[in-house]
Amino acid sequence: MLENKGTNQYFITRQESTESNARSYPRKFPFALAKASGSWVEDVEGNKYLDFLCGAGTLALGHNDPEVNQAMVELITSGAPLHTLDLTTPTKDAFVHTLLSNLPKELSENARIQFCSPSGTDATDAALKLCKTATGRTSIIAFQGGYHGMGHGAMACTGNLGAKSKINGLMPEVHFFPAPNSYRCPFGLGGQAGIDACCNFFERTLKDPESGIPRPAAVIIEPIQGEGGVIPMPEKFMQTIRRVTKELGIPMIVDEIQCGMGRSGKLFAFEYSDIIPDVVLISKAIGGTQPLAVVVYNKELDKWQPGAHAGTFRGNQLAMKAGTVVLNRVSKQEFLSEVTRKGDMFRSRINAIKDKVSIIGDVRGRGLMCGIEFVDPNGEKDSTGAYPFSGDIAAKVQHMCFENKLVMEKGGRFGSVMRCLCALNISDEDLNHGLDIFEKVVLEVNAEVTGK
Repeated sequence: MLENKGTNQYFITRQESTESNARSYPRKFPFALAKASGSWVEDVEGNKYLDFLCGAGTLALGHNDPEVNQAMVELITSGAPLHTLDLTTPTKDAFVHTLLSNLPKELSENARIQFCSPSGTDATDAALKLCKTATGRTSIIAFQGGYHGMGHGAMACTGNLGAKSKINGLMPEVHFFPAPNSYRCPFGLGGQAGIDACCNFFERTLKDPESGIPRPAAVIIEPIQGEGGVIPMPEKFMQTIRRVTKELGIPMIVDEIQCGMGRSGKLFAFEYSDIIPDVVLISKAIGGTQPLAVVVYNKELDKWQPGAHAGTFRGNQLAMKAGTVVLNRVSKQEFLSEVTRKGDMFRSRINAIKDKVSIIGDVRGRGLMCGIEFVDPNGEKDSTGAYPFSGDIAAKVQHMCFENKLVMEKGGRFGSVMRCLCALNISDEDLNHGLDIFEKVVLEVNAEVTGK
């Protein structure tokens, strides 16, 4: 019998026979995509799905935004070079100055930009090398629950043990500190007491001559932990890190790869804390659907030599052209206000669902970076009154959402957090449609789990 080349199974089978065992998303979403527009994708069988994943937050304006696509078409048909290493072009110049103009003044006036190989993990590695070069120091401070990429240096700074436990000899001298989490406080305190404890622990340890931790080359932190379960860092914590690192002459790196570019309701999530970091990592949405990674840093750190960090594809002109369009759109205050409004609407609806069920323990996030933590209501509560994490329930919800034509990703500890990374310009109609599907699924799963 002839194979039906128009089916999802045909392409999934071929993918399984040729691609690495490290592939991940096809195991959760077994379809072959044929078309995409806005917040919707369509598989080869004609089934349409609402996309709340959007390239893990890469597609700030959704799929095939007309203005973004038109900008790339114009560049392609203009005869301009598409690959330039790190040589400059009018396209690159426009991108750089658009980016600088949208940074806080204190940062932009003293900024240098390093274009990296086009992934966030390389931006992390570049920043680590930069800070080590500038300070002459070795160690790095990172935070439990943080995620900074899959390269050797980036993975060494990542909290999740799943991938790194199989890799020997990662970058040494990374010290992990607790990060505030009001629902799962690392000190078992919660609330303001938990935040204060994290702040005090950070400051006292770095200033303690008996801490065992040499003064580090850098401190790296996500203003909103993404893969760690959508955990916003409290303003006091970010401000404490900034104050202490300044006092001790330690560069502060903020990883805005997922939470930046308007995702939080501000162009960059560190702006909520009214701080100016030394280094900002930007990727994902900055390329307007195309691969691009950028490190923005204070010129005082610019101590490395020509060629100290290179990459053949660091001159992606299509990404810079598309990224300029995205920057101009998402940086507008009216756009960011809409992101905030939609995010508030999302969490309000999820909290209303939470009130009806026992399997949702916490709802959190900022803007359209939202997380829903699933728990086992049949388990024993911990010292703060929270039920155990339940990755199994989250996986069931994810699978049933997919069956109901909604694509959402999991994350967080034990894979217990469902995350929303929808397009920032999603319509209210599409957002509510996705929430309707999510509510239907959660109510069904809750009934299975509780028998009610």
